[in-house]
Amino acid sequence: MKKRVIFEGVGTALATPFLQNEIDYPALFRMIDIQIDAGVQALIIGGTTGEAATLEDAEREQLYTKSAAYIDGRSRLILGTGTNDTKKAVAHARMAKRIGCDGILVVTPYYNKGTKEGIVNHYLQIADSSDLPILLYNVPGRTGVNLSLEQISSLAACEHIVGIKEASDSAERLVALSAVEDLALYAGNDSQFYTVLSLGGKGVISVASNLVPKRFTSLFKDFREGRREAALIEQKALLPLIEALFLETNPAPLKYALELSGLCTCEVRLPLSLPAEKTQERLRSLMK
Repeated sequence: MKKRVIFEGVGTALATPFLQNEIDYPALFRMIDIQIDAGVQALIIGGTTGEAATLEDAEREQLYTKSAAYIDGRSRLILGTGTNDTKKAVAHARMAKRIGCDGILVVTPYYNKGTKEGIVNHYLQIADSSDLPILLYNVPGRTGVNLSLEQISSLAACEHIVGIKEASDSAERLVALSAVEDLALYAGNDSQFYTVLSLGGKGVISVASNLVPKRFTSLFKDFREGRREAALIEQKALLPLIEALFLETNPAPLKYALELSGLCTCEVRLPLSLPAEKTQERLRSLMK
């Protein structure tokens, strides 16, 4: 079966700006405009970088509703709806469908450490609850769960599960995932953007593109138009920034860099906190 590809290129996992513990919508809308002007192909709202884990349900719905209305079709919109409670994840997926978006990003259920069969059924129930295209999100460093190739191949047979954001550090695994039929592969680590494209993957869901979206869209354009060496040079040039953004738990370093850029405050919600002075110094140096 030929599935719809939600997007090809750069998807920015957008940070959620806060001001005095409330979502700062003027800042959010400025950030959205910058991303769209840079030619980013998709915006991911309410993912890990968007601190979805500390959003109240009413906040989440308002964030999704206002973001969808403001984007208004100018970019593909993917909403983060995953959680470790299947019932709640289903409710989030239905909410996303009601609001309107191009797809949903669903993280593997964390902490519970579901059985192989249980995790597959978790995703299938979400898929049955809505006809929205689903991107699996495998990030074992966050969740303590690593989807097996067997599970992924099984889920790829579902017509509504169209892709995977893979955020592991295994090059061998990326090669294996690139061979799974009917499943679009996206880099979940910015440092693997070029690698995933080389394997026939569709793009990246990026943290660093919050700061330098044009550099990421240029990398993709160079790759697609056959300027592979230029794309590789840009990937290598981005590595120091990518590394600095993950010196501490994302999105704390990113939020600090966004404040340096004048885009929003560096405010994060507990249990996150401002990055250490050493990390701040590194980011100040790079942001110059």
